[in-house]
Amino acid sequence: MDRTRCEGYGFCEEKAPTLLRLDSDDELEILSEEVGDDQQDRARLAVRSCPVAALRLEE
Repeated sequence: MDRTRCEGYGFCEEKAPTLLRLDSDDELEILSEEVGDDQQDRARLAVRSCPVAALRLEE
């Protein structure tokens, strides 16, 4: 994640709430560094939903 790009829109959190969340200051928290097979699709959706391309998924 590129924290300098993140603007706190929260679209990623909507797509993958078990992996990401915005804290009370609208700072993105990564809840899990490891993405299980069952969460891969949600993680990809979260990355694609970011309007400022602050996220990436390393495979």
